[in-house]
Amino acid sequence: MKSMKLMSLGLDALKSNFTELDKPYKMTFAITYRCQSRCLTCNIWQRKPVNELSTDEVKEFAKKNNYFKWLEITGGEPFLNGDIVEIVRSFSENSKGLFLLTMPTNSLCNQEMLVSKLKQILALGIPKISITLSLDGNRELHDKIRGVPGNFDRVMAMAKRLKELQKEHKNLFFVFGYTMSRLNQGHLEETITDVMKELPWATANNFHVNVGQLSGMYYGNADMQIAADRAVVAKEVEMLIKKRRMEFGMIPIIEGIFLRKLVSYVTTGKSPMKSRSMDVSLFLDSYGNVFPSIMWDKKIGNIRDTGYDLSKIWSSPEANEIRESIKDGKEPDSWTACEAYQTIVGDIKEAVI
Repeated sequence: MKSMKLMSLGLDALKSNFTELDKPYKMTFAITYRCQSRCLTCNIWQRKPVNELSTDEVKEFAKKNNYFKWLEITGGEPFLNGDIVEIVRSFSENSKGLFLLTMPTNSLCNQEMLVSKLKQILALGIPKISITLSLDGNRELHDKIRGVPGNFDRVMAMAKRLKELQKEHKNLFFVFGYTMSRLNQGHLEETITDVMKELPWATANNFHVNVGQLSGMYYGNADMQIAADRAVVAKEVEMLIKKRRMEFGMIPIIEGIFLRKLVSYVTTGKSPMKSRSMDVSLFLDSYGNVFPSIMWDKKIGNIRDTGYDLSKIWSSPEANEIRESIKDGKEPDSWTACEAYQTIVGDIKEAVI
């Protein structure tokens, strides 16, 4: 079953190299905008969300759109949605080809609750589940950027629990998600070293980096000065590439390409590849609004207005307009893992250049 699901995802990715798909295989879904962090690089935590999609609405959506192979659940802090297990279950039961589930966490929820819910999700039979533990610096720096004293230690404790869970659940994978900004530029190598002191088994391969970017629609940080020095960030990413040891498998290979393209992005400020937004992927927010991506403030529709049928939005004139904009090179410049991974596998020839 696992190999069949992987093959199905692989075929969709391969097909997307040559033709437009009639439906997306990946969705990024913010299941809540609630968040306990007080980040200096993001304003999601300042939102007071009301009328977010109910669990019953999500179940209806999952039932009517049963073709996802890759689901990225995000927030806010996704584990603040008390029905996260039921939400994941609804997609797992309906999208029979679901191979990959990815989720971030700030590690601030009650650890026993978080581990309990994660165990239930791991038991659903999804072949690959990847957790990103947000970590933006060493103890002092991370707690300062995240605005919560003791956050670094909670991340370390969560990493230890996940390492133990991996002994029982071979489908679990996790990394530290490091968002690079002017607040932590020049501190990546130091952070890796400090984490390795706390966790002797950790290596540079356990770190995934993103560059802090602006999105008024998602992060709510369009007026924040978070941009890091391009030369410094490029040097840090190159350092990480050199420190990473060779690993085989789909995720390590794609991550390696992502990092090389990230150097290009921070050096030029231009997207290194055209995105596959509204071709193979989309972003669904917690209110049911559909966007091309978390970085593109262009609402295409709302699933509540279509009886939770995504196809009516996917084939709409607004969606086709987005596709033409991408072809014409008019999309916002960005390079985040949320969109970069499917862009890489959807244009292999360009990705390896």
